[in-house]
Amino acid sequence: MAFFAARQPILDANKSLFGYELLFRNSMENAFPNVDEEKATSKMIEGLYLNLGLDRIADDKLAFINFTKSSIMEGHPSLLPANKVVIEVLESVQPSDKVYSRLKSLHAKGFILALDDFIHNPDWERFYPLCQVIKIDCLNIDERQLADIVAVAARHPHLKLLAEKVENTEVFEQYKALGFSLFQGYFFSKPEVIKSVSLNSSQTLLSSLLSEISKLEPNLNEVVNMFELDPGLSFKLLRYAQSPFFQRRKKIESIRQAVIMLGKSELERFVSLLFAATFGEAKPDELIRLSLQRAKFCEVFAERTTFKSKLSSAFLVGMLSLLDAMLDANLATVISQLPLSSDIKVALVRHQGWLADCIKLCKQFEQADWQGMLEGCAMYDVDYESMLEAYNEAIAWSEKRLAMLQ
Repeated sequence: MAFFAARQPILDANKSLFGYELLFRNSMENAFPNVDEEKATSKMIEGLYLNLGLDRIADDKLAFINFTKSSIMEGHPSLLPANKVVIEVLESVQPSDKVYSRLKSLHAKGFILALDDFIHNPDWERFYPLCQVIKIDCLNIDERQLADIVAVAARHPHLKLLAEKVENTEVFEQYKALGFSLFQGYFFSKPEVIKSVSLNSSQTLLSSLLSEISKLEPNLNEVVNMFELDPGLSFKLLRYAQSPFFQRRKKIESIRQAVIMLGKSELERFVSLLFAATFGEAKPDELIRLSLQRAKFCEVFAERTTFKSKLSSAFLVGMLSLLDAMLDANLATVISQLPLSSDIKVALVRHQGWLADCIKLCKQFEQADWQGMLEGCAMYDVDYESMLEAYNEAIAWSEKRLAMLQ
């Protein structure tokens, strides 16, 4: 049975990555119509030990993991490293003496405690000194309940307030003004202010390079000439080609040699990486990471369908799916300026065709839409469990590639 954990980013007020919430499922039986929370927690811990590993899925950031009353009382959190996890006490847990005693013990061991989907009542008052984070569902809280939690934070300044299901910049700014310092949701992947945009010379050159390299048979001379037009780009290519990641012994001394040694597939990934970084300048790293993750996921999905001859298109459409957020511009306007094939443009702008289905499936995995994931895989006769593994691999791949730019 495959182990699968969707991860949802948690950013701070500066939109820097703070951690990830991990959501576990290993089968559709666990996902709907009723979720077995006890089993999900125990399987998450088991999977992190035996399959995926915290370092792989959360990198060096904190991992927020849900814990039920039973799993807390049975000591399951102690199986994980205190410096790497945040224990989310689910809303179903009641503030009893026994729960207080167990959480006090975990607090003493250095664990960070968070109250999940929290609604204040006086019985929780004594728990606040033990906790560091209070999470609220901003789609499921009224003004009075929100005011109560803001007042709790005022009485206990050590508490960080975390708003989840923040899907746009307006809500982000609203909760930030209330004193919230952590935010969960995909607000960072939505354009802040839609505007017209014209591409600068570096972006235009990268667009042309990406278009040429994505062809079935790229023109080697054209590729080399485009690299040589930009000394900065040439330097990055040579440094990338000689990265320890590739374990090459022979020294690379020219642009042509670097292009040939990398080969079409790896060169395409390098230019895509630069493309994402250049277009995502001044944006959260998580946005770039997510675009690379989508690119890899879409490529693997296409490889397992009848469209396996069009991996480059799948990779490219996944990466470009966040271009509007990178530039804070209308996607159709930006796409019209890029030398892309018609099927990629139709997928991104009109959300039609198999490439659009790739993006849709990728989003379902990111948002833990279990029903949609199963149906999307079935539509293309792709094994669901193999795509769970592919999603995990795409996460690890994006982490490594982003690190190569830094």
